[in-house]
Amino acid sequence: MQEKFPELREDGSIEICVMKTQGDMILDKSLMELGGKGLFTKELDTALLGNEVDICVHSLKDVPTWLPEGTVLPCTLPREDTNDAFISKDGKYKSISDLPDGAVVGTASLRRQAQILAKNPTLKCVNFRGNVQTRLRKLDDGVVDATLLAIAGLKRMGMQDYATSVLDWEEMLPAVSQGAIGIQCRSDDTRALNYIEALNHKETRICVECERAFLEALDGNCKTPIAGQARVINGELVFRGLIAMPDGTKKYEITCAGPLEDAAKLGFEAGAKLKADAGEEFFRMMVEMSPQQVLGQLTK
Repeated sequence: MQEKFPELREDGSIEICVMKTQGDMILDKSLMELGGKGLFTKELDTALLGNEVDICVHSLKDVPTWLPEGTVLPCTLPREDTNDAFISKDGKYKSISDLPDGAVVGTASLRRQAQILAKNPTLKCVNFRGNVQTRLRKLDDGVVDATLLAIAGLKRMGMQDYATSVLDWEEMLPAVSQGAIGIQCRSDDTRALNYIEALNHKETRICVECERAFLEALDGNCKTPIAGQARVINGELVFRGLIAMPDGTKKYEITCAGPLEDAAKLGFEAGAKLKADAGEEFFRMMVEMSPQQVLGQLTK
């Protein structure tokens, strides 16, 4: 913003307010057990609506598709690499397919767990939360044989060299909005809107709109493994999405393409198609499953 608006270069014109959320502070439970939606945004929403801050900066994959009334998300910054990094101790294993039967993988993501178990149901997935350093220390201590992290986060911390490999979409489809940063403000704050709209990255915005519409159509919750990614290829928007059972026994996938201006429509229709393919029983089971039941499947 300071590059684009000279008045913001003056000392004191911008104040950074570092905030911790419930999702940041409770690290001994899975996100599913904590309730999932809004775990990384509630405190920021409260500060924004209370006029304590003017804009909020989010990792977009943590932002629910529903925003609090009176707020908007008009800006998306240029996207980082969206793929997942595979990490094993001393690089012993290069990918999920290299892991021996019965190996233990640490991850807090049901999306990753479902795709891992779909490839090899003998693998064991255990809840793995905490900051990057904590997870890497557990890996070094032999608590798990491997773990997965977003390569975007590792790059932003200058720790990308810890990745044993970066998994392509065929091996691990990323989360909706992974690698994207979004900026939120109050819907009636014309000053803030003017500043952050100048930072908006069009291509990233288009892809994220498609992905979030896909998630909205599925009404995804923290107990439903969902993955979805869009790319602009030769001037066309190409989208891939999937939903799965937590234990990987059932998986529904879709690939589709369309014009850039139909991003939200393309994503929503893809979500509706998968919802119909999976059927009411699939989603009923997801809703009725307790966190303990889901975790029981994943660690059997």
